[in-house]
Amino acid sequence: MATADVLIHTRTAGYRHDSIPAGATALAELAHELGRTAEITEDPGLFTPERLGRCVVVVLLSTTGNILTPEGRTAIEAYLRGGGSLLAVHAAANAEPDWPFYGELLGTRFDGHPEIQPGRVLVDAHDHPATAPLPDRWAWTDEWYNFTSDPRAAGVRILARADESAYRGGTHGDDHPLVWCREVDRGRFFFTALGHTAEAYGDPAFRAHLSGALTWLTA
Repeated sequence: MATADVLIHTRTAGYRHDSIPAGATALAELAHELGRTAEITEDPGLFTPERLGRCVVVVLLSTTGNILTPEGRTAIEAYLRGGGSLLAVHAAANAEPDWPFYGELLGTRFDGHPEIQPGRVLVDAHDHPATAPLPDRWAWTDEWYNFTSDPRAAGVRILARADESAYRGGTHGDDHPLVWCREVDRGRFFFTALGHTAEAYGDPAFRAHLSGALTWLTA
């Protein structure tokens, strides 16, 4: 049996988003549009050096809590450092809370959110495939995640921020990172805090955002 290029992991050990099925389907469709095959799984046993060695991108889709085995953690770190790519979407900011490498990779940790509400995304970088399709000021409805610290201190590149003047409950002030990326040795990592609702994954702008992330990760 052929091995899929994109491994979409949806396991949760904490809160489980109702949007996960829609998100997994959308990501598989976007991978297909980019000429890739995709596999959706909740099996942590798939994270082995052999399986990851045949994988172009790993996606953590709103995963929460400790969803990997110790062996899986070791395999993913080696995969990334060796040239692999990881896409973390929405609640993946709240995954693997006691794994130091993942915290360093993310550059911060999830620190709660206000109620879902309309707001605005401020795009800082139009030269990245994930934000190139978006307007400078993008009206959007989501859970507007807060974080424990500014991930810039960890060396990430911020691509978009939340405009805290457009909604209630932000804790970062005028500079609220929301979407970012980084390189890790030979590998690549991308995080978007967006994607709470199932409806988001049918939205053309958000799908373009995710497709751009996959494009960058597979380049």
